Amino acid sequence: MAFEGEKIFGQMGDLKVGKYVIIEDEPCRVVSLDKAKPGKHGAAKVMVQAVGLFTGTKRNLMKSSDGDCEIPILVRKKSQVVSISGQTAQLMDLESFETFETDIPEDMRSELEVGKEIQYMEVMGRRLLTKISGGD
Repeated sequence: MAFEGEKIFGQMGDLKVGKYVIIEDEPCRVVSLDKAKPGKHGAAKVMVQAVGLFTGTKRNLMKSSDGDCEIPILVRKKSQVVSISGQTAQLMDLESFETFETDIPEDMRSELEVGKEIQYMEVMGRRLLTKISGGD
C-alpha cells in the first residue's frame, strides 16, 4: 500500500463489505462485492457497489482483482455540540478545541442537543457526523 495525502492505494481484491473506497473522487462505503472467476485470457474481475458517505448516491467500480484502487484515510474524533442553528451544528473538537460548523444528518436532527458529545469522521478534508455518544 502506498500513501498520498488523504488516501491509500490498495488492490481491488483486498476490498470487503463495510470497508471504504474512493469512486469518482467521492469516499464511499462498500455495500456489495462480486468476484468473477478468471477467464481464459485475463485476471478475475471485481465488481464493487458502494454508497457515497456525503451524498448517499450509489456508485459502481469494476476492475481486475489485482488492479489498484484508492482507499480514503478516515480519522474518527469526538466533539461537543456548542450550538444548533437550523440544520447546521457548531461543534468543538474535544482534543484540539477547534470549533467548526457542519450539517446535521437527517436521522440525528431530533436527538441532537447543545452540550451532547458526538463522534465524527474526517475524510478527505470533510467532516461527517456519525454517532451521538452522550452529554450533560
